Amino acid sequence: MKSTPAGPTGIPDRALDVLNLGRDSLHAIFAPRSVAVIGATERPDSVGRTVLHNLVSHSFEGKVYPVNANHGRVLGIKAYPNIASVPEPVDLAIIVTPAPTVPGIVGECVTAGVSGAIIISAGFKETGAAGAELERQIAGQARGRMRLIGPNCLGVMRPVTHLNATFASTMAHAGSVGFISQSGALLTAVLDWSLREKVGFSACISIGSMLDVGWGDLIDYLGDDPLTRSIVIYMESIGDARSFISAAREVALTKPIIIIKAGLTAAAAKAAASHTGALTGSDAVLNAAFRRCGVLRVSSIAELFGMAEVLSKQPRPSGPRLTIVTNAGGPGVLATDALFAGGGELAELSAPTMEALNAVLPPHWSRGNPVDILGDADPQRYARVLEIVARDPNSDGLLVTLTPQAMTDPAETARRLQDFAQTPGKPVLASWMGGEDVGAGEAILNQANIPTFAYPDTAAHVFNLMWRYAYNLRGLYETPTLVEAAADVAPDRARAGRLIADARGAGRTLLSEFESKQVLAAYGIPTVQTRIAASEDEAVKYAEAFGYPVVLKLHSQTITHKTDVGGVQLNLPHADAVRRAYRSIESAAGAVRAASQGSAKTFLGVTVQPMINVEGYELIVGSSIDAQFGPVILFGGGGQLVEVFGDRALALPPLNSTLARRLMEQTKIYQALQGVRGRAAVDLDALAQLLVQFSLLIVEQRWIREIDINPLLVAPRPKRSSLDGGDPGAVGIIALDARMVLHEPDLDEDQLPRLAIRPYPAQYVSVWTAKDGTQVTIRPIRPEDEPLIVKFHATLSEESVYMRYFHIIRYNQRVAHQRLTRICFIDYDREMALVVDRKEPLSGEHSILAVGRLSRMHRVPEAEFAILVSDAYQRHGFGSELLHRLVQIGRDEKLHRITANILGENIAMQRVARNNGFVLKRTGSGIDAEMDLLKS
Repeated sequence: MKSTPAGPTGIPDRALDVLNLGRDSLHAIFAPRSVAVIGATERPDSVGRTVLHNLVSHSFEGKVYPVNANHGRVLGIKAYPNIASVPEPVDLAIIVTPAPTVPGIVGECVTAGVSGAIIISAGFKETGAAGAELERQIAGQARGRMRLIGPNCLGVMRPVTHLNATFASTMAHAGSVGFISQSGALLTAVLDWSLREKVGFSACISIGSMLDVGWGDLIDYLGDDPLTRSIVIYMESIGDARSFISAAREVALTKPIIIIKAGLTAAAAKAAASHTGALTGSDAVLNAAFRRCGVLRVSSIAELFGMAEVLSKQPRPSGPRLTIVTNAGGPGVLATDALFAGGGELAELSAPTMEALNAVLPPHWSRGNPVDILGDADPQRYARVLEIVARDPNSDGLLVTLTPQAMTDPAETARRLQDFAQTPGKPVLASWMGGEDVGAGEAILNQANIPTFAYPDTAAHVFNLMWRYAYNLRGLYETPTLVEAAADVAPDRARAGRLIADARGAGRTLLSEFESKQVLAAYGIPTVQTRIAASEDEAVKYAEAFGYPVVLKLHSQTITHKTDVGGVQLNLPHADAVRRAYRSIESAAGAVRAASQGSAKTFLGVTVQPMINVEGYELIVGSSIDAQFGPVILFGGGGQLVEVFGDRALALPPLNSTLARRLMEQTKIYQALQGVRGRAAVDLDALAQLLVQFSLLIVEQRWIREIDINPLLVAPRPKRSSLDGGDPGAVGIIALDARMVLHEPDLDEDQLPRLAIRPYPAQYVSVWTAKDGTQVTIRPIRPEDEPLIVKFHATLSEESVYMRYFHIIRYNQRVAHQRLTRICFIDYDREMALVVDRKEPLSGEHSILAVGRLSRMHRVPEAEFAILVSDAYQRHGFGSELLHRLVQIGRDEKLHRITANILGENIAMQRVARNNGFVLKRTGSGIDAEMDLLKS
């Protein structure tokens, strides 16, 4: 059972216990009291013999039962013909028999009440259709009744309990690193390396082909495990993308998760797919997923464990600015090159820092960063300089390099450096160059938890990994802004849905440009005014209504890339030009139809649009489907050469304003959008909000397979322009062209790609009227609510706080950002929090009157509820209504049981629970409330 996370006081804070308290379905695998080896044998060099030997030769304290139908004893231990014959309950079965026998054995284990199994046997989906059918049979036997690791895996080690349920030749040292590998062979190689390097593990897990237990399950388990301080992963395929992202996003806040992902090249991806029998997916999309959930990706095994060590020893930097202190120019130059190559920056030393350095350094020092303190630097000079630069607010981290010279004392310098090992908010890294001559100094630094590197460029690369990791984590939990218009003006979902339904009803998968723009407009994305003309005369009429110059484009329901077929005519200055353009487009469409020998009509007329002559930037915003992660959003530089320049970034929906800004920041064009060479900046807030609205479109209109808005014209905010018909309130953003492709008509709705991240559950939003007539909106919490939650806590008395949290938490501790991120930034797959939102009629200001929370337990269909109501609004029915809705959400989410622990003196909450159908029982810690949703 996991411990409840501690709050700011060090006392367990029940509000942070989102991972939850409940029973763990993987306990039987990682902490078994009894193990059966099915297929145990004495045959030399066999897997069955090795597994049994490993279990009994490493002081495992549980009972071990060999299962072999042909032998009465194996390795001198009494054997049993089948699992049903074992005289005592078995927690864990390790199956090493041939693949065709495994489905039947799994069924026998389920019948015997075995809770967990590790299937080491190979010969399943990695071999083709017959193997995949065996996996289907195994899953059918075990689903909901027994947890499985494998098949085709090495097994599991838990060094602290001496559990070696693998066929590896060695046992790992106990330590604090949880290692999960999709390759058994790689795991054995890492084990050999770890013994030499004295690296210890809290657990080693070979995950195999993930028939049941996947990345999310294991990340959750290790996230809860008090022995695990960091999680490192070798990954070939992602499996259940939503489960992985959900678990990683939760755990990454408290424990670093570092991954090396195979399949970066096409050849490697093919090899990985054949190895695991699973899709490897797009590498660029995988990077976007890793950024979204705060995972650090590295490119080598050395980095995998090196970064686990660095992040456990040093704080995360708050930015990319590094200060380099060196006694030689060359190492400083190498470090600088590596720093810049990875996106880092040299810290610009402040005036006070420069003045202080001038006072302690010889006249010929470098007078800048890198701080070259010259070759005759002694330990005292190093210490003085480090004391000065460590205080500089412009610096986010320190790198100290040393080359052994005649006047250098590497060991004493290292001793002087120990005092800076824990510089608040700034990592300190060291590069002691010189091999054996500096070995003593390196040992001193490592003992002081200052990571050392043989070369300064390696250290600079590690710093880049650190600040990017910290940057991605901050992006997850920075409070986004809520644009009031976006909050209160809902998209016209019905209009967009009708346009899509009409196209699907006609058997089409391609929306016309005109239809695509109407869908965008329904979601508040500004589009250029567009009219459809079915004749030359009609085209001229619309052109003259808009005013010249104008643009004509092919109107077609079958041709998607109009420019490629000559279907776009720009900057038409008069009526004759419009007529010629119309005929040219009609002829081009006819040529396409003739070339394809198709019967579908390619030419339905043209669209007429005003020519937007505004100096700005052409962007692309789009969406497509990834095989593993579902819908993916693209942003970058647009126009006709979008593929040539390739300036783009990807993100997973849904987005908020912070995530939208982070998406933009990853592109090269973002620098121009901020203003460059005398050009004013564009409205970045408005652009971020457009991306949020686009994300909402992707989330809600699931029949859309692809969208391109290209170009999306973005210009500095105009005083008055032709954008939006010259509206002086225009923000300088307008979609000039758009295309949308739908999923195939014969696809069922439940076959549509699933979002990798569960979106905001809008189905739980509704208006409610309290007993006194107060009208409120009850809705799921959102990240933008953090400022409102701060104000809500100011309305709570000490008594209300005590009743909710079982102890007093001071106001400034309750509203600390680090705490509120866990309360407002929730994963709707893991928990549901409802707020009672009241809008002041006169001022329009919002306030939260009450909060109800339903936290799901890991890997079991149960949840715990908690409710907190503002003192001024207690006894108005808010608590009862919130609990009623939470129970209904529990039913919708297919939960089996809802519980709560209530203080004995909290009579009001006991009454609310009882009135909602909960059964109350007095316990030593108070009152337990329980509802069985399967019976009630």
